[in-house]
Amino acid sequence: MFMAVLILMVYTGLLVYYIQAICQRPLRRQFAQKFYQAIVKTNRLGYPSVRSAIEDLGSPVEYPQLIVTLKCDFLALTYLLKNTANVHPRYTYEQYLLILYFKLLYVSLVTRHWLGLRETPAVLKLTAILQYFANVVGERVNSVQYGNLAASDFVLDI
Repeated sequence: MFMAVLILMVYTGLLVYYIQAICQRPLRRQFAQKFYQAIVKTNRLGYPSVRSAIEDLGSPVEYPQLIVTLKCDFLALTYLLKNTANVHPRYTYEQYLLILYFKLLYVSLVTRHWLGLRETPAVLKLTAILQYFANVVGERVNSVQYGNLAASDFVLDI
């Protein structure tokens, strides 16, 4: 009985590690430019401020505000990802996998907060996923042209 439980635990750990490795691969993609900046400005997303508060300042972010910001940005970006400049309104395999990974990390963040464990690594991974989604949406928007103007030329600097 002990050996069966040990084998199950090892295989579960390997499965989680494998899924995490698969999800990290698209996040390492380098974009030609910072497409996410225009998307963040026009949609008033809050994840960059959360990320900078944690990385640069090292200050703790209020948990209720953090949860709401991440959830709202996720919903906005997944909607844009599916419907912006997309011939077939659906997600790619990588995007769907990252959406599931985001949801798992979000549950992990809530669990970490409840147990009093470190929340910073989970928050940084969540913001990295949101930045990847914003870059993909920005890249799509940048590729759409109307006459001799690109769609990104219509973004106002606020």
